[in-house]
Amino acid sequence: MFSRTTLLASASAAIALFGSASVAQAQAFYLQEQSTRAAGRAFSGEAADTGAASLWWNPAAIGGATEGDAVLSATLILPKGDVRNNGTVIRRRPDQPFTPVGGEQVSSNPINNGVLPAGAIAVPLNDRVAVGLAVTSPFSFTTDYNDDSWARYSADRTKLLTIDIQPSIAVAVTDWLRVGGGANIEYTDASLSNALPNLLPGQADGRQELKGNGWDFGWTAGFQMHNEVATIGFSYKSAIKHTLTGELEVSGLQGPLAGQNRTINDAEASFYTPAQAIVAGRFNVSDKLTLNAQAINYQWSKFDAIRLGAPLNTAIPENYQDSWSLAGGFDYAVSPSFTFRAGVQHATTPTRDGERDARVPDADRWNYGVGASYQVNQRFGLDLSANYVDFEDATIDRSTIGNGGATTITTNGTLENARAIVLSAGGHIRF
Repeated sequence: MFSRTTLLASASAAIALFGSASVAQAQAFYLQEQSTRAAGRAFSGEAADTGAASLWWNPAAIGGATEGDAVLSATLILPKGDVRNNGTVIRRRPDQPFTPVGGEQVSSNPINNGVLPAGAIAVPLNDRVAVGLAVTSPFSFTTDYNDDSWARYSADRTKLLTIDIQPSIAVAVTDWLRVGGGANIEYTDASLSNALPNLLPGQADGRQELKGNGWDFGWTAGFQMHNEVATIGFSYKSAIKHTLTGELEVSGLQGPLAGQNRTINDAEASFYTPAQAIVAGRFNVSDKLTLNAQAINYQWSKFDAIRLGAPLNTAIPENYQDSWSLAGGFDYAVSPSFTFRAGVQHATTPTRDGERDARVPDADRWNYGVGASYQVNQRFGLDLSANYVDFEDATIDRSTIGNGGATTITTNGTLENARAIVLSAGGHIRF
């Protein structure tokens, strides 16, 4: 019974800990820094813009391109925040009273600084048809709680790497309509560990570590309608079912639990990342000023459970809710070679009060961005951006049961003072 519960908890952590990246910048466990230009205006017009820099958001962006276009960026993410214990208690066995969980009571900055790369290229085949390729890393991060953190039983150390490869094709159907579509081929590699409580308070914690990887597939499609004054874009990125297969190792358990120290091969967990419905507009107010707006519906309710394969054949409820981001911004051409941009974005969290734990310290947030592009010559240009992300305080209040139902942890904590500085630099070239 305990080995089954252990694997349930481990698989839950493997997926839910992905959400820790939210403190860095994104919504739940989605990172949106796929373009320096986009970050500069707080992601406010991407599905309606053109060129390789918008390929991730809308493959129609390259329809009708007349020359080759490539972009490359690197984003430095500097997150800060405190995960604070406000009275979490543990009952290790039903015949024992609840006692404080102990350990470090404030875990500061559990999300590591990181660098997120992204790149895209578009090549016209004729005056209407173009093909493109975007390579991004939308779910990559490392989180590290101290060994004695109060949150150690649900979150310890996690490293996640994803590589998303999106080949696309787009067509300028008419002088005012562009359409496009692409596949999302995604590789995921994850490793995580967390502590396991033994049955007696004086005993050292056990430990479990889960490693897994897998290839998964989705798709993206969109269109853009445009004239000399405005461009309206719509795109849809499908949900992706992820399946991770790997190894679970359990160690350090004592007494009646010692027999459960083992290595389980071919552990498997499946889950969905959300579909996204994106609508955006760009409006040419003058020959220098363009206003941008974008709304995204993240269909997180698809992430309702983590489903575990044989021999467990069960599911762990997650109960995420659909969420939104709304953004507005502008681009201003100061000169033919220099463009300044800025924007603001508000996004809601898909996590629910009463079901949020330290593995997913997510919250509603505001994102403020500024950026600029400098055209060095007719072919090559530089892009820079900076963002400040301010997160609301949020409760951490999801209780857990482990050790075959013997141990109960009643969680009472908060995410406090969470913010992030995000710096991005990139270049674009036409050929």
